[in-house]
Amino acid sequence: MTSAAPLDPTSSATTILVLYYSRHGATRKLAELIAQGVESVAGCDARLRTVPAVSTVTEAVEAEVPASGAPYVDGDDLLQCHGLALGSPTRFGNMASAMKYFWDGTAPQWLSGTLAGKPAAVFTSTGSMHGGQESTLLTMMLPLLHHGMLLVGLPYTHPELMNTHSGGTPYGASHWAGVNGNQPLSDDSRTLAIALGKRLAETAKQLRRPS
Repeated sequence: MTSAAPLDPTSSATTILVLYYSRHGATRKLAELIAQGVESVAGCDARLRTVPAVSTVTEAVEAEVPASGAPYVDGDDLLQCHGLALGSPTRFGNMASAMKYFWDGTAPQWLSGTLAGKPAAVFTSTGSMHGGQESTLLTMMLPLLHHGMLLVGLPYTHPELMNTHSGGTPYGASHWAGVNGNQPLSDDSRTLAIALGKRLAETAKQLRRPS
């Protein structure tokens, strides 16, 4: 999966932006699995991006390049992608403030319709089993709907949705990470995350076909 080279608007590949925020690594692992699912579809590339943390100290400034993981997202990533997978850990049943802060600054893209008509999917991780997986997924859908995106979930044709005990919903992929983020991903959660990436990529590829 690619993560650093600039996006090429002339490329014939279908590019899926996998945008996530992760503090302890659990959401990042989900993002990597979704990217794996994206790249299992011929002609599709995954583009991993993250957002900087938000500090309560207003003078604090993040480095322009993160110390590890994916580069920070920018407007060109939104413009040039053909689909979006959005992920965040849960914060009291909602997306993390860093991710919310990023979307609060996308008015220019909203006004220009940058994301309108593109497919999107959401994913999350939680510290406790009932820590708001589904409500977080739903709140992440709201700004995407305002941007005119077409939401893709997980259908019950995936039997793992009926069997999972650790995450995975029809609204999107999810994972019970534990309080310290060290709960391993279950086989069901892994399978569903990969399936979500694959479904998103297939949808984006179909939408790019000339009518």
